[in-house]
Amino acid sequence: MTGAARAVSKAALDWAVIVSNKLLFHHQSNNDKAGIEGFIKQLKVYCPNANFENSLYCMEHTGIYNNHLLNFLHSKQANIWLEHPIHIKDSLGMIRGKNDKVDAQRIATYAYKNRDEVRLWVPKRDVIQKLDRLTALRNRLIKVRKMMQSPLTDCKDFISKKDLNEAKKSCENTLKSLDKDIKKVNQDIQSTIQNDPYLKELYEFIESVKGVGPAIATEILIVTNEFKTINDPKKFACHAGVVPFSYSSGQYKGKSKTSNKANKQLKALLHNGAMSAIQHSPEIRQYYLRKTAEGKNEMLVVNNVCNKIIHRVFSCVHRKEKYKDFYTPSVA
Repeated sequence: MTGAARAVSKAALDWAVIVSNKLLFHHQSNNDKAGIEGFIKQLKVYCPNANFENSLYCMEHTGIYNNHLLNFLHSKQANIWLEHPIHIKDSLGMIRGKNDKVDAQRIATYAYKNRDEVRLWVPKRDVIQKLDRLTALRNRLIKVRKMMQSPLTDCKDFISKKDLNEAKKSCENTLKSLDKDIKKVNQDIQSTIQNDPYLKELYEFIESVKGVGPAIATEILIVTNEFKTINDPKKFACHAGVVPFSYSSGQYKGKSKTSNKANKQLKALLHNGAMSAIQHSPEIRQYYLRKTAEGKNEMLVVNNVCNKIIHRVFSCVHRKEKYKDFYTPSVA
């Protein structure tokens, strides 16, 4: 039997139950403990033999709106499958129409058809969940600060100095407060990592690689779930969107390019790390100059640098040692 739920919003859940590839019933409940318990009672009515051991609960990942359901089902030791919405959508082929009831049925159908390939959800450690929340908060603060600062920078040459100073003065306290909050969140992130021995060790291995700073190292820890969910550098590079894929069919030979189905936040961080490595690592800089001189596309070379950084990070973690730079500059 397969039970499927989709968190429509912070207020409601839509359930669809499939038994032997047939829809048994649809149910809508509140997105809270009482609503979830109400569905379990309803399930017992329609299917008396159903229990948490012989049922599979599949749902789309919708961020924090999943938390009530995940916590409840995990406390019951239920079989939980948390799937990416794109995987479900791409598996369904051509579809028409969309509403919460239909979506729940489609998720249930997806889970039933792919039950042999189920990947049961295991919660991340509390320290990783805390890091995830802190980095999300830092990103929001940085975004707000940029929204405040960018107009002041852009209008510098287009308005009078007096008007510019007045605009800066109006935002001065807000910008200082944001800087203070960002600094405090960064300190909380560092203290969280330093207070966990295992996380601290992984962090030191990751940050030893040229081009990897605190933001990238922290994001790698979160995305890989301490290298438990993703422990293959190639898989991580695909997730980060820095691996080119070929696009060809018959006689048509398209250009290889990266996929837009990537973690864009991670990709942006790795891009910044690659640019830093090009500036400060003689080996990476020589590689970059050699490849661009050969006529290679600049972004392709930068993506290659990102891949170098990723493989070095994973190598350091697997070997449990910091990166050692044995590069010797060539002498003309």
